[in-house]
Amino acid sequence: MRGGLPQRHLWIMFYSMTTNLKVFLKTYGCQMNERDSEMVSALLQQAGFTITDRENSADIIIVNTCSVREKAEEKAVGKLRLLVAGRQKTRRQLIVGAVGCMVQRMKAEIFRKVPGLDFALGAGRLSAAGDAIKKVIAGQRPIIDVAAGKPACEADTHINGDVSAFINVLYGCNRHCSYCVVPEVRGSEWSRGAREIIAEADKLIQGGTKEITLLGQSILAYGRANEVWQNGEKSKKGFGEPFPRLLEALDSINGLKRLRFMSSHPSGCTKELALCLSELPTVCPHIHLPLQSGSDRILKLMNRGYTTEEYRAAVVRLRRLIPDLAVTTDIIVGFPSETKEDFELTRAFIKDIGFSNAFIFKYSPRPGTLAAGLNDDVSETEKLRRNHVILEEQNRHSLKMNRLLLGRECEVLVEGRSKRNPNRWSGRTDTNILAVFEKPAGCRPGELVRIKIDRAEPQTLYGTPR
Repeated sequence: MRGGLPQRHLWIMFYSMTTNLKVFLKTYGCQMNERDSEMVSALLQQAGFTITDRENSADIIIVNTCSVREKAEEKAVGKLRLLVAGRQKTRRQLIVGAVGCMVQRMKAEIFRKVPGLDFALGAGRLSAAGDAIKKVIAGQRPIIDVAAGKPACEADTHINGDVSAFINVLYGCNRHCSYCVVPEVRGSEWSRGAREIIAEADKLIQGGTKEITLLGQSILAYGRANEVWQNGEKSKKGFGEPFPRLLEALDSINGLKRLRFMSSHPSGCTKELALCLSELPTVCPHIHLPLQSGSDRILKLMNRGYTTEEYRAAVVRLRRLIPDLAVTTDIIVGFPSETKEDFELTRAFIKDIGFSNAFIFKYSPRPGTLAAGLNDDVSETEKLRRNHVILEEQNRHSLKMNRLLLGRECEVLVEGRSKRNPNRWSGRTDTNILAVFEKPAGCRPGELVRIKIDRAEPQTLYGTPR
């Protein structure tokens, strides 16, 4: 810079004269990423920063990235490039950082993808965001930290006041599905101690939270890889498996109205889990059970660890005790070598199981995975066609199921004003269907209300408070 201070010194002066620096977080990806962003926000607040929901007013913008699919990475890289380019164009004093799974996978390559990025933190180093920002302000840029690590201070990293909250109970994954980068970016599977989780949940509930969702990449494996219960602790209902014991303990916390968990695997759908779903009042009658394919040949190539018959047996085992259980799933279309016959097997299997909802994804190779070495031989056009076929069929089925609720009453946990229509309110049924309704007199977020269903769409119910 000619005729003045170096750019580094201008940044230091700007930030040293500014109090309550505002931070905006943009999150891509799954519920675990949402929980990670909440943790970063809470830690930054504790460090004296202000969290804002307005990007244009922020002094610091952090993008929490996802690496599960190529499209998710493209979105994150595109957003980061726009932020850096906008800063250069307007000469705005703005710090831009990237955190999470994509950073963990790319490591230093991310600075080549996004020239001008100020800092990058891997999935295990999110708690270092405050220190990274301070180093950037001091002129030490770019900053990168992708060391392996475990999140700290879980119980103190929530934003109080929300009706619903996420709690991480299991990190990493040991399954090594052939298409998945999670073991690489999140590490090996490990479970948090049960007492630590229970204390965190109790603190949230005392702060006003009514619904808790437990998170884990393969959550039914909770407690299998390391000890999570202290010696001598017994289950009142006689549960011996770590996860059912955890559900029972959380169910007993006074003030908790609903308890959910995700994502599941057929191998964990035991008789004890079925008993939990049927006997524990707060545990919702809903399970997210990714299928990915209805072809046994493709499932083997995916290294999913089950056959279609084993998957079917898991669902039957659960529905035997919970007939109205809502089962949602994930499907990948266009996996390498997936033939039209394989695809038709998936279509038939989806109809046979009768999913409440399904999330359909086109296969995209992820660097470093076993599937990346296979010939990606299904064209993008055919992947898109298969995606649309299953999506349309699932929407028709979801609509049919939701219409069975017309004229019936459903209990809804009130979340607040509807995002699409602020004149109405919204919440979710215990089977996790979004419901929109007129606000009952005196109703507040966090309350359970009963509504009569007047109209049904594939993803939404509309009703009148009773």
